[in-house]
Amino acid sequence: MKRSQLSIMNRSFTKLNERRSTLIYNEDTINLKERVQKIRKNSVEHLHLLLEKAQENLTANGIEVILAKDAEEARESIYQLIKNEDMIAKSKSNTAGEIQLTEYLESRDVEVLETDLGDRIVQFHTSRPTHPIGPACHLNMEKIAEVVSDKFQREVKAEPRAILETVKKDILEKLSQCKVGITGANSVAAEDGSLLMVHNEGNISLLTMLDLHIVLVGIDKLVPTLEDAMSVVKLETIYATGKTVPAYMNVVSSPSKTADIEQILLKDMYGAKRVVLIFLDNGRSRALEEKEECLWCIGCGACIVNCPVYTTLGPDFGYLRHLGGRGIVLSHFIENDEVCYDSGLYQCTLCGLCTVECPLEIPTNNMLEDLRKESVKKGLYLEKHGEIRENIRKRGSSFKQET
Repeated sequence: MKRSQLSIMNRSFTKLNERRSTLIYNEDTINLKERVQKIRKNSVEHLHLLLEKAQENLTANGIEVILAKDAEEARESIYQLIKNEDMIAKSKSNTAGEIQLTEYLESRDVEVLETDLGDRIVQFHTSRPTHPIGPACHLNMEKIAEVVSDKFQREVKAEPRAILETVKKDILEKLSQCKVGITGANSVAAEDGSLLMVHNEGNISLLTMLDLHIVLVGIDKLVPTLEDAMSVVKLETIYATGKTVPAYMNVVSSPSKTADIEQILLKDMYGAKRVVLIFLDNGRSRALEEKEECLWCIGCGACIVNCPVYTTLGPDFGYLRHLGGRGIVLSHFIENDEVCYDSGLYQCTLCGLCTVECPLEIPTNNMLEDLRKESVKKGLYLEKHGEIRENIRKRGSSFKQET
């Protein structure tokens, strides 16, 4: 990433830190944090039981459920649902980024309309998102105005409202041509058969009104009840944005329906005719067996905001939309040792600041250290480290012998 973009990203992170600083240490947040830690740890411990229960209750509610073992299955399932469409609308989804859904659909001649303002700007700029909630943190207003002006071939002022109105007008015009909306879900309540989605812009509400609503979510997002799900997203909002609650929390438990005529149940009122949920495993079951704590994550991005490596390197330190050290750990289970190595396995300082900042206290540095040990055994390590090792073995010193 360019130095100028890193500087802008870090200024954005400073503002975020200032916004949330008074919130994360108050008594209500501390109590909420303790509650969510118990919820997430219990949920991950009983993940497959929750998955079975969720399938049963979601199906009973009228939501179609598909299990995808990996990215390929998830992409193909989605394509089979939308292959007759020229364009689909999509909200922010780090899970969709994980399976590179946009790239896949566009390679199959399906246009993807990003409806989140930040993601749409990044889509225009063709750069990588730098925060799970604020994907355009690395672009300043002048650069965004330039990108938007280039896209629409007319001058757009470097002023927030002018940029917003220009992008919004284009999205709404294109959205009127879409029949399919694809979203993620922040949390899934197994016992209720409900999906909880958080957003500030209102775009997810629009996507749930299209004929077909496809929801892509990792199996790690499961919790027992809707009350648990609400607690999780409240804590995520505090750590991700510095606000106590988001503007919108959409709960989807079935396709659109009404019983206003003699209590006769009729489907297809205003919202989606079909809701299809795709549960993605993609290495999560393997992570559950080996390092289940990496599945505690609630997706707030707190770990990267003060990470000395991420704030120096940007999204090159991480794996696709899973940014920072935790993303590198996840890459080991999703992909392989080589991808984990290339994602930045040896770039981490192991300082542990990510764990200090994380509301779930995920021991990311410890997991990375364990993965390094495994990596060395398999012959994957930095060349310089290999030289030092040989020097110690041969001469009892890490330094080369002077000639």
